Amino acid sequence: MKGTPAGRTFERRLGRLLIVVTWIAVVLLAVGVAIMLVRGTSPLAGGPSFDPGRLLDDLAGLDPAGFLWLGLVAVLLTPISRVIGAAFGFLRNGEALMGAVSLGILMVIAVGLVAALGAA
Repeated sequence: MKGTPAGRTFERRLGRLLIVVTWIAVVLLAVGVAIMLVRGTSPLAGGPSFDPGRLLDDLAGLDPAGFLWLGLVAVLLTPISRVIGAAFGFLRNGEALMGAVSLGILMVIAVGLVAALGAA
């Protein structure tokens, strides 16, 4: 598939997805750091622990923690979005083995996330 026109289009779309998610992460992190600097807080001073329930409130209140945590989540989602995109693309193009490998990778990531959240 990779050398075919459909394969090149598929890779281009995945590349654009990664670029978009990366830029979103960079912008969110930059906004968080800028708010910290405006408020006189050092970005190196440490920060609050991750609380997904506070994320929307932090963003609405222009709390830098919300922007920083959302930016970090976007950074973590970048490779995951690549694997999800690959799985859909492979399955759509009839490459069942590669689609299954991609889904297997997603399962390993999911087990790791569940284990990490259970340990927290």
